[in-house]
Amino acid sequence: MSSFSVTFRTPDEHVCVLDLKGELDAHTSGELEAAFQKCIDDQRPRIIVHGGDLQYISSAGLGVFMAYIEEVREQGGDIKIAALQPRVYNVFDLLGFPVLFDITDSEAEAVERFNADAA
Repeated sequence: MSSFSVTFRTPDEHVCVLDLKGELDAHTSGELEAAFQKCIDDQRPRIIVHGGDLQYISSAGLGVFMAYIEEVREQGGDIKIAALQPRVYNVFDLLGFPVLFDITDSEAEAVERFNADAA
């Protein structure tokens, strides 16, 4: 069985940080779906996915990002992906995600980009 967890942080009233840990696959993707939905329901459409502890992502995990990006952007937000390990970043890159998503080296850089977008 895959090991995966999502924890929430809310550094301000608009941003929701999701810390991913473990392996995101078909068996665990529901947890990420629930996390994205909670951010939307809490009216925090500025979402940073911190992937520093994400060890693996499957196509099912990637599909969750695609399933929520439109709704998040319709609410005036975005999903920024931060601090991916090189092996996980390569999966995102191979499938063209850097064209669709803002992928940053650090959470601080993602926050800066949100602030620049709002200015």
